[in-house]
Amino acid sequence: MSHIFDFLFGQYSDYQTTDIVLEIVAVVFGFLSVWFSKQNKIWVFPTGMISTIIFVYLLLKWELLGDMMINGYYFVMSVYGWYIWTRKVDDEHVTPISRTTSKEKKISIIIFIATLLFVFVVYKTFDKWTSWVAYADTITTAIFFVGMWLMARRKIENWIFWIIGDIISVPLYLYKGFTFTSFQYLGFTFIAIFGYIAWKKHLNNNIQTA
Repeated sequence: MSHIFDFLFGQYSDYQTTDIVLEIVAVVFGFLSVWFSKQNKIWVFPTGMISTIIFVYLLLKWELLGDMMINGYYFVMSVYGWYIWTRKVDDEHVTPISRTTSKEKKISIIIFIATLLFVFVVYKTFDKWTSWVAYADTITTAIFFVGMWLMARRKIENWIFWIIGDIISVPLYLYKGFTFTSFQYLGFTFIAIFGYIAWKKHLNNNIQTA
């Protein structure tokens, strides 16, 4: 049992207590953010912003550029999403849950490809192409960039990108030595699955009502 504990948490013996506490706090607010997203509540954004700004600090300190860029992007898109979710489409209703349009699908492809190229350039510049982890980081960054943009626009397909990215991130963060964050993404995976089901039910009910 001690071997398992050492494997999961042994790396934290070299971390500062403050950083460990900050990672746990960021994980807690990350869970709250995804849960509020599942519930279709506006609190997804303020809680998410707290989580991401902490992770930006930690990941910059740990020199994990790809992960830091993901969280920096999350913060910016949270501001954008907060605006979109509260924007009135008429006198009584705010932006509803909907499916992606053909135009939005094209934009998603552009965001995905542009992110791959951007991360590639950044990693090349800072000489971070040192292992297979860099390739995995590049793919997950692109997946999450699209997922966050779709969530900000309240598109149900955002959950598909979250599920794929979360599944990849669980073993990836465990390999990097961030066990709490790995557990966070494991929890995110299940919440994202239920989030997709809940949003789909909400969307179908609105269609039937209309």
